[in-house]
Amino acid sequence: MKTSVLKFAFIMLIAFASCSTDNNDEGTTDNLTASQITELNGIALSGDWVITYFFDTDKEETSNFNGYTFKFNADGTLVASNGTTDVNGTWSITDSNSSDDDSNKDSDVDFNILFASPNNFEDLSDDWDIVSFTSTRIELIDVSGGNGGTDKLVFEIN
Repeated sequence: MKTSVLKFAFIMLIAFASCSTDNNDEGTTDNLTASQITELNGIALSGDWVITYFFDTDKEETSNFNGYTFKFNADGTLVASNGTTDVNGTWSITDSNSSDDDSNKDSDVDFNILFASPNNFEDLSDDWDIVSFTSTRIELIDVSGGNGGTDKLVFEIN
């Protein structure tokens, strides 16, 4: 009997350990490890990026950023350039122990972007939740606390 209970407990432990807790109800990454945060930081620094998708609450606005490349710099600066115009901002990845996000289900890891101007770049300013990332793609989401709209932002390596 003791052996059966131990086998059952072992099987249940394996079953629970194999369940993924990577995504919450909004589809964001819940439990990034320190090494995954470091990996994402390195990926962002790895080259020039373009916005391949931007949905702002109720409409798709990707075309606002056509022709711009985005450079995430190690000093926390962010430069969007179309060859003649540079738009300067800042970026960071933060891991907070206290959730200041819109929902208690949101990850405490944020991909922060801040542009003071112009208006269409201000739309990118937010503490984005991380949906997924690879070496060539970073997908972000933000659920607005005010109107409940969902913004989506996708960067791909240029």
